[in-house]
Amino acid sequence: MSRVSEQLDPALSLTRRQFFDRTSTGIGVVALAWLLNPRLFGDEIGRSSSSGGDSVGSAAANGGLADLPHLAPRAKRVIFLHQSGAPSQLDLFDHKPKLVDTQGEELPESIRMGQRLTGMTADQKTKPITPSLFQFARHGKCGVELSELLPYTAGVVDELCIIRSMYTEAINHDPAITLMQTGSQQPGRPSMGAWLSYGLGSENHDLPAFIVFISGGSPGDQPLYGRLWGSGFLPSRHQGVKFRGSGDPVLYLSNPPGIDATTRRRMLDAAGRINRMARESTSDPEIDARIAQYELAYRMQMSVPKIANTADEPESTFELYGDDARKPGTYAANCLLARRLVERGVRFVQLYHRDWDHHSNLPGRIRTKCQETDRATAALVADLKQRGLLDDTLVVWAGEFGRTVYCQGELTKDNYGRDHHPRCFTIWMAGGGVRGGMTLGATDEFSYNIVERPVHVHDLQATILHCLGIDHTRLTYRSEGRDHRLTDIAGEVVSEILT
Repeated sequence: MSRVSEQLDPALSLTRRQFFDRTSTGIGVVALAWLLNPRLFGDEIGRSSSSGGDSVGSAAANGGLADLPHLAPRAKRVIFLHQSGAPSQLDLFDHKPKLVDTQGEELPESIRMGQRLTGMTADQKTKPITPSLFQFARHGKCGVELSELLPYTAGVVDELCIIRSMYTEAINHDPAITLMQTGSQQPGRPSMGAWLSYGLGSENHDLPAFIVFISGGSPGDQPLYGRLWGSGFLPSRHQGVKFRGSGDPVLYLSNPPGIDATTRRRMLDAAGRINRMARESTSDPEIDARIAQYELAYRMQMSVPKIANTADEPESTFELYGDDARKPGTYAANCLLARRLVERGVRFVQLYHRDWDHHSNLPGRIRTKCQETDRATAALVADLKQRGLLDDTLVVWAGEFGRTVYCQGELTKDNYGRDHHPRCFTIWMAGGGVRGGMTLGATDEFSYNIVERPVHVHDLQATILHCLGIDHTRLTYRSEGRDHRLTDIAGEVVSEILT
């Protein structure tokens, strides 16, 4: 194999060199290795399978895979608004007015059907039916019913595709969020943003392809681990970069005292030479990722402060998003930054907003959460649309599962809590090739079981990838002897919601 082709194909170079360096020589060993794994002498370790149709273009120019996208993309980028803790669908999107007639009665066993419960309510003697305290009304040309807690979302409802029939197997927060973001309840898999960075690359080489924000939260909340935006077994350059709410947006972005830009440049050049020497010696492609990340960090010293400084936004922007958008670290400020980032070509922006886990005092706590998020969420959709960005930006609003129709703990006249409920929950999507002003799926009269068009988490992931021009079955990466993908061995595109 030529020196040039080795440099052009580092994964293949690594495999061959390490094979011959670390095993005994001889044709018999070579033949055995080929029988055990033909990819050692042919395909890349990680790739998008070329079977099943011709590519319509190449993402290689942006640092992605040469055979992507697989089909004409409807979206170029994604903003995922994850409401961590699982909002109650019963109190926001899934109106069940008949529950008033059965308030306080025991949820029938014919509805529960032996469903697995959490340890918080499994031993609860009674499970009284609990209707929402909040009023619902129809909004927009589509006439979708929404809770009074979402007045701003009601103003953009004709842009939304509301899916009321989502479901998951996970019943606790960490495995459920991990499944939503990585396609597996078990830690260690690449996150959705990392998959998109790997497959499609970035349209802006001065910014990361994948950026993460966290807002909200209070002591005792479920933690959000860095693996939720990690790269798993993909090269580390694809992991999400977390932006902070105070100080430098990214840790160590500023030069330390006594180090100016010229000195920093000389240091990086010297480190690059040393790393390239190590790369020649070890053939470790992770060194390439390290060199690339050092260079990206250098470019980010100029690009990130400009993005984070919203002083150049007109007053009308803050009238749209609200005054909280002026306060770094708030959900509103992060929504505004998300718009500024996708405007500049960032591929995937992930916003986590915490403290939706309302096992008690749900009416008061969910009202607070909606006050923190409703205006900015709607503003983001409206802002993208007025700038011509909504058509090719997919916005997803979702928690990790739903909440039970029965009360957790003691039911009083104006107070209740709800336990985890994986059998059904509501999300919405907007823009990026998704039909607006529609709802998909339905639940029974208790919002407990799905009665129309179930949509699994893997189906949602397959649909997101489809909107970006990716066949979810063909974007794979070989690790530990098998081909992995975001949707594991499941997932179907929800074609009904596509334009």
